[in-house]
Amino acid sequence: MTKTLTKPTRIRRKHVPTSEVMDLLGKEYGPVEWVPRYGPASELVSTILSQHTSDVNSHRAFSSLMEHFGTLDAVADGPVEEIEEAIRMGGLAKVKAPRIKDVLQRVRDMVGSFDLSFLGEMPLPEAKAWLKSLPGIGPKTAAIILCFSLGMPAMPVDTHIYRVSKRLGLIGAKVSADAAHDILEPMVATEDVFAFHMYLIQHGRAVCKAQRPKCGRCVLASGCPSRRLFE
Repeated sequence: MTKTLTKPTRIRRKHVPTSEVMDLLGKEYGPVEWVPRYGPASELVSTILSQHTSDVNSHRAFSSLMEHFGTLDAVADGPVEEIEEAIRMGGLAKVKAPRIKDVLQRVRDMVGSFDLSFLGEMPLPEAKAWLKSLPGIGPKTAAIILCFSLGMPAMPVDTHIYRVSKRLGLIGAKVSADAAHDILEPMVATEDVFAFHMYLIQHGRAVCKAQRPKCGRCVLASGCPSRRLFE
């Protein structure tokens, strides 16, 4: 007797609801308060300095840059070699110095100053588009500026958020980091975007690590579709 082979049923991958993620991680890590770090133009420079280096080194590089030049106008007008020397401790100074000078000059040409507070009055998609029109500014940098400086509900996706979101099934395995911004952002309540961003970073650093995630102590483990991969 010949057996009829049937195709296995494809099980749709589920994910933990973002409201549940917020609730569980909020209980785990405590409340998060939004406090602006820098003005938008300074945040722009700081974010360029943060690329491919540690937070400690990028903060040192930004402090060194501003101590040396005093103002963003002076940085924009300064020699690339001096900018490079001032940010050397942040790494990749030869790449970042001309990029910083270029983007600051572009902002000043477009706005006439470094006051970017007008972005906070724009609809979020328009504010993002304005920033991404600047040379070398992608979705992550634009979201950082809008979220951290202006308190807008833009979702920056760093390496931790990208990894944790994929493991939780919030984004597909083939979704790029750039595309993840526009997928994750509407999944989270507007008032929770900043906290969600901070919680996933904390969780990615402490528990959902790139290598050997600590699933046994993860408060999201019971609903995580990726847990079985690490057990």
